[in-house]
Amino acid sequence: MKMSESTALVITSIAGSDHPVLNDYASTCKQRGIPFYVMGDRISPTDFRLDGCDFYSLSRQRETGFELVNDLPERHYGRKNIGYLVAIRNGATVILETDDDNYARAGFWEARQRNVSAHRIDQAGWVNVYAHFTNANIWPRGFALEHLQDPVRPLSTYSTETLDAPIQQGLADENPDVDAIYRLTLPLPMNFDRSASVALGAGSWCPFNSQNTTWFKDAFPLLYLPSHCSFRMTDIWRSFVAQRICWENGWHIWFHPA
Repeated sequence: MKMSESTALVITSIAGSDHPVLNDYASTCKQRGIPFYVMGDRISPTDFRLDGCDFYSLSRQRETGFELVNDLPERHYGRKNIGYLVAIRNGATVILETDDDNYARAGFWEARQRNVSAHRIDQAGWVNVYAHFTNANIWPRGFALEHLQDPVRPLSTYSTETLDAPIQQGLADENPDVDAIYRLTLPLPMNFDRSASVALGAGSWCPFNSQNTTWFKDAFPLLYLPSHCSFRMTDIWRSFVAQRICWENGWHIWFHPA
């Protein structure tokens, strides 16, 4: 698969059009022919204009005709749901998502493949995936803290297979997605190993976020971000729902380097 008009990038932001991260994404998307949708919110600038970016203010979101618009709270990360729907309606078959505080490394723009080669981890219960990308004591936001002391089985003991992974989670270097407990007690920045490749299947849990995530068309029904909970938990709840449904389809969640 090549990056093309079938690939779209979705972000939600309240920043202005001079925001350096948004400008970086807009410039690259324009160069590569990738539709870039930014969903605004109540306090977004009314004069937002950015070449290479298709911006949706609240009023423009209401004009989409999607019934969901009326059920989404304002000042909430769930506005991103409209971006997914716009991308799908405009023909996207692969949706990339990130946030306006994450710069893309070069690998972010590489072609995506749904079938990936990875260490397969099934029936393992809670799996701290970060532990397979670093020897440091670190865990993803949303991980069950009571399982932080569980022994970590070496990745080399798992088989490497080609797996169907319609949802793919990239890690984030320097300031990864960790919880408040980590931020209060342990150091940042943090950079991860670039060689690991891990896929979780049936019976294996690990939260994944929305900072560097790829969704293939078959998984689009699982994109929905719960919109009546804390914005810190919306993508985490989504990840657990999505994983459980992936098990029933024989799909894996692929975790790959930043």
